[in-house]
Amino acid sequence: MQKALGSLFEGHFGEPVRSVVTLKGDGSCRQLFRLKGDSRTAIGAIGPDHKENRAFLEFSRHFRLCGLPVPEIFAEDPEKGLYLEEDLGDTTLFDFISAHRTREDFPKEVVENYRRVIRTLPSFQVEGGRTLEYRFCYPRACFDKQSMKWDLNYFKYYFLRLAQIPFDEQALEDDFEHLAEFLLGAARNYFLYRDFQSRNVMLRNGEPWFIDYQGGRRGALQYDVASMLFDAKADIPFPVRDLLLDEYLAALAKLIPVRRAEFMRHYHGYVYIRIVQALGSYGLRGFYERKTHFLQSIPYAIRNLEHLMRTAELPVELPALIKVFQHMVGSSYLRQFGGAELKLTVRVLSFSYRRGIPADETGHGGGFVFDCRALPNPGKEERFARLTGRDIEVAAFLESSSEVRRFLEHVFLLVEQSTESYRSRNFTDLMVAFGCTGGQHRSVYCAEMLARRLREQGVQVELCHAELSAGSNRESTP
Repeated sequence: MQKALGSLFEGHFGEPVRSVVTLKGDGSCRQLFRLKGDSRTAIGAIGPDHKENRAFLEFSRHFRLCGLPVPEIFAEDPEKGLYLEEDLGDTTLFDFISAHRTREDFPKEVVENYRRVIRTLPSFQVEGGRTLEYRFCYPRACFDKQSMKWDLNYFKYYFLRLAQIPFDEQALEDDFEHLAEFLLGAARNYFLYRDFQSRNVMLRNGEPWFIDYQGGRRGALQYDVASMLFDAKADIPFPVRDLLLDEYLAALAKLIPVRRAEFMRHYHGYVYIRIVQALGSYGLRGFYERKTHFLQSIPYAIRNLEHLMRTAELPVELPALIKVFQHMVGSSYLRQFGGAELKLTVRVLSFSYRRGIPADETGHGGGFVFDCRALPNPGKEERFARLTGRDIEVAAFLESSSEVRRFLEHVFLLVEQSTESYRSRNFTDLMVAFGCTGGQHRSVYCAEMLARRLREQGVQVELCHAELSAGSNRESTP
């Protein structure tokens, strides 16, 4: 077959092949090679699935006609499952991220490349999708309920079963049905790229080029942007994801009318289904086929789930699926594949017992709740009535108390022991809550002291005072 590729090359370019280099394969059964002649190079593909080949070739020609940055198709032999495409180089967006980021930094040049990519996506979805021949789609012409159920059961059998996550099968199937019905409520008359992620974007001369859209079909806009922003191992910082989502919606609004609230109603549902589809793939390739590098993405996907469970509320009840996610988020086993090193965020809260103890929104059901009501109460003195635990006068009053100092020493020892353990086990969230009668003085002061102590140790902290005025009660620092 390599000789046949060489003949295809020579027939098209009119020069012999001087070298053939095998390229690292993707998740499909295709074999890829770089063929070099005297003056030309091309990527040669051997694809055993003729329908998949046809989808890639037809989509490539269509997108080129639309002016979109995809590889040119030079030649093909459909009978043998061979084709030659433009050589876009060796640097994927994921390679660029890996070369430029550090554990503490996601540099601006990486963000700029993401912005270029995300601004181009609507052109594929809207302009490219408007005149695309969807009859060439494979294996299905649209991302319909059948496609969704395939993905959800892929997750159930290749991830949950093999990772030994317990579930109630009938209850989970019911939730799958409810989730699919909910997702079908989004507008779905656009091109859905399907595998829009950092390994399928090539960077050449600083500009993005796009590959591996052969699984594309008609579907909803939300899926592809969710796929890129929640690309597990790319591990985009969450504030950057918010920025890129805004960038995407602004680019989309130049092509079609956009109602943000309507888009966001279904957005997180598509994030969930994309994550579970990816987890099914990690399970198949990693657990079943023993390709261990696929397992390296699992801890990042688990953190994405954890973040979603804390920050995104779906307008559909999925109790069995959420219970499965809680098992996954609470699993030390799933967090330790591939030597992943995830950042721990400690969420420090102050609250009033009058309103009840705050729930752990991540589903862990863990963390600490410290009762500050046994400490000296500044709130009993008129001079402190309008102040809070953030004010110098209140802080001085509490610092002068040996009871407060001893209380905080014990708190620091307990929390620091947990942060050390959580970091070593790749847990990404720990909640520490301080409560007092009004949530104004003692709890606020203790929360401030712990947050300062942890930040001095390089721990990322989110600090929230539930009872203080809106707009000044939440902060987050690395």
